[in-house]
Amino acid sequence: MPTQRDDSQPPVAGEIEYRGRNFGQRLQQLIAVVAISWTLFQLWIASPLPFLIGWGVLIDVPKRGIHLAFALLLCFLLYPATARGRKNPRMPWYDVVLALGAAGCALYLPLAYDGLVDRQGVLLEIQIGSFSVPLEFLIGALGIALLMEATRRAIGLPLVIVGSVFLVYSVFGQSMPDLISHKGVSVERLVGYHWLGGEAIFGIPIDISVSFVFLFVLFGALLEKAGAGRYFLDLAFALVGRYRGGPAKAAILASGMTGSISGSSIANVVTTGTFTIPIMKRMGMPATKAGAIEVAASTNGQIMPPIMGAAAFIIAEFIGIAYFEVVTAAVIPALISYIALFYISHLEAVKLGLKGLPRTDIPRLLTTFLRGLHYLVPIGLLVYLLLVKRWSPGSAVFYSILLLMVIILCQHVVRGWTDATMTLKRCLIMGVNDILLGMASGARNMVTIGVAVASAGIIVGAVSSTGLNNAMIGVIETLAGNNVYLLLGLTAVLCLLLGIGLPTTANYLVVASLLAGVVVELGNAAGLMLPLIGVHLFVFYFGLLADDTPPVCLAAFAASAISRADPLRTGCQAFAYDIRTAILPFVFIFNPELLLIGVESWWHGLVVFVVSLLAILCFSSATQGWMLVRNRWYENVLLLLVTLALFRPDALMNLVFPEFEQARLDHFVAGKLET
Repeated sequence: MPTQRDDSQPPVAGEIEYRGRNFGQRLQQLIAVVAISWTLFQLWIASPLPFLIGWGVLIDVPKRGIHLAFALLLCFLLYPATARGRKNPRMPWYDVVLALGAAGCALYLPLAYDGLVDRQGVLLEIQIGSFSVPLEFLIGALGIALLMEATRRAIGLPLVIVGSVFLVYSVFGQSMPDLISHKGVSVERLVGYHWLGGEAIFGIPIDISVSFVFLFVLFGALLEKAGAGRYFLDLAFALVGRYRGGPAKAAILASGMTGSISGSSIANVVTTGTFTIPIMKRMGMPATKAGAIEVAASTNGQIMPPIMGAAAFIIAEFIGIAYFEVVTAAVIPALISYIALFYISHLEAVKLGLKGLPRTDIPRLLTTFLRGLHYLVPIGLLVYLLLVKRWSPGSAVFYSILLLMVIILCQHVVRGWTDATMTLKRCLIMGVNDILLGMASGARNMVTIGVAVASAGIIVGAVSSTGLNNAMIGVIETLAGNNVYLLLGLTAVLCLLLGIGLPTTANYLVVASLLAGVVVELGNAAGLMLPLIGVHLFVFYFGLLADDTPPVCLAAFAASAISRADPLRTGCQAFAYDIRTAILPFVFIFNPELLLIGVESWWHGLVVFVVSLLAILCFSSATQGWMLVRNRWYENVLLLLVTLALFRPDALMNLVFPEFEQARLDHFVAGKLET
């Protein structure tokens, strides 16, 4: 992606929302150099070369500091302080100072790491005449302040407000109500803990970003630069374009293929929606519904295994289980949710009397599939290394990126054979140029994610240093009592609120660090042994749904910019489509078989899949008010009862046979159901 934004072109995978300035040519070149340098650094630390040559090996905290230094440097170069500054091609001098100052504060960690370890948290002071200046305190305080400003510029105020609340809570804990009070932390200790250690800003959240999130965003950017985004879209139209409401089905299929890799609902909307929304409107679908279907499909793209927008690896890392276990647990909810969205698009097409695309407008399936078959090779290698060889995510995606770069070069060479005016040298230069553009694009797309993840580290650090997780248990227990349904409802609302405006990675880390442990503890206290992976998927699902939940629904705002419909109406319609996704977390919390927990055979798993699919299709018919024809009100009620009976057979059995509940609890206590 070129450094200067072309508003006619969609952002590539991983981008949240473009809030940056327009650039002059020299500034474009400078930013491209910095972005490519960041990408080369990430590829270097992911490769085996440092270990083979015995040079350049970095341990965890120093490489996290370099990672954040690049993110902050690019953030202040890319994003102006005000909306008016976006139109100014000249960069103010103070943005250059802030960019260098922020990068310098982050680089202090790797440069002075040995001294920080030796002093074990004691802040360094320097003597200037008779005055003692707390050097590291000033660096840390300035670093935190600049991180907050970078977050405001790149993402907006919500995350800044949340992070600031947690900083204030850490310092003034002794003044808080008894339910959430703690002894408080001094400002010096707060700064040292958050900026000069490996537990908060430079802790687990940014380590995940360094280890593999950057590489997956880069993988998505290179795929887009190679032309895979258009290939997936053409393939989707070739597969389903001829059917009733074909453009809507193509949008869903294309969003499922790209959304799993992208890691951003909004990037997914503008990448595929740029093509699909106008075609849906042309075929007779109202603008609001056309945008809403794209929003629902794009949001749900990130629940699709095997990558889940990199969330599968983050969940595995965060709770300490194998990646394969996360994918196994997530596969049935994701599949039935997407099939139900296909069904909803079909119902909408029937209601509106829509037809499929003319045959002349549909690409030939076999030709389209073969034309881009090489795009599937690096994706196939990635899946093979992850699922079969069980490699770490970072190693698997690193070698997939190398293969993708080779494919980009070969693609240009093959095209050159059909053009007599193209020389081999020119083809290779064009291929290298595409790779460099993809590298720059990947780094630019990581800026918002890197900054957001670092800010999320403030929340994670505050929770661990103040014991807030225990206090949250008390707060939610007071509000919900022993009612586990109310508990989950409160958790869902908090996830929607905390997920406003956050990219997927930071979104999950924030809500999981605050609420996942609380739900497990209170569930156990209420006599329910809730599966840990189910709870984490619960908060992940509702964090994602913040993207299409009014009034902030950022993905709906992105879609409405394409469809020219009202963004709030688009968001409300998208939320109506996504109700089917919103009920799934409640279902798999109480029925863990949906996560294949306790499923011991393929036949058992197939039965769970079929029954769950029938249930969500019944639910979708009830919420849409249509099955074969328009439903009567009592038919909707019957469909909802069938949904409950299929999703929660234990609830129905409890009404008929009360002793069934005791038998189920005995099953839990005996440890026969894995949790």
